[in-house]
Amino acid sequence: MTSPILIACAHGTRSEEGRATIATVIDQLREATGLDVREAYVDVHGPELPDVVGAIEAGDGVSAVVVPLLLAGGYHVYVDIADAVEERPDVLAAHALGPDGRLLDIVHQRLEEQGVPEDATVVLAAAGSSDPRSQADTAAAAELLRERWGGPVRVGFAAGPKPSVADAVAEARVNGEDGVVAVASYLLAPGLFQRRLEEAGADYVTGPLAPHPMLLEIIADRFADVLDT
Repeated sequence: MTSPILIACAHGTRSEEGRATIATVIDQLREATGLDVREAYVDVHGPELPDVVGAIEAGDGVSAVVVPLLLAGGYHVYVDIADAVEERPDVLAAHALGPDGRLLDIVHQRLEEQGVPEDATVVLAAAGSSDPRSQADTAAAAELLRERWGGPVRVGFAAGPKPSVADAVAEARVNGEDGVVAVASYLLAPGLFQRRLEEAGADYVTGPLAPHPMLLEIIADRFADVLDT
């Protein structure tokens, strides 16, 4: 029996480096899983998710599973992706990649690679969304990081809700939280938001999460979770 198609659906970015990073993740996913992996995007550029779904021949069982390459749930997951599969009962949608402890393991690894002192204040820097479900997922991710980190952990956003990453860094300095402040990127790939993190005034700024082998595990698990339900 042929396995369903995995549609890896990312946000989309104008950054050439960001597009190349997502392409690398998708190529690694094909190699690691042996699945038919199709790429799709919900914003900025194509191939657009509705077109990718529409190009898949309908079957009696599950034809495809859309796995959001997004770190939190929100409008893109609960509206854009949901709408794209609504008329296709044979195409299912998985949960966002986060919150997941393995994502915070990657964040912790990035901090260690930068040599950030274990008692430093860390600002977990997410993309940001007005959707309260996305904000709740980011708050849950921060709690998971607190379990792994020795110093204070704050949350900042590259866009949308407050505090901004720059404001979170400034607030940490005002509070005198051990003097060292690190911004931990909770972004999937490079682009405009990552540049904002680098301009936020922290002593350290980590790189995005992708590419990383644990991301492939999480994506594969989201795919499998849908088929197991």
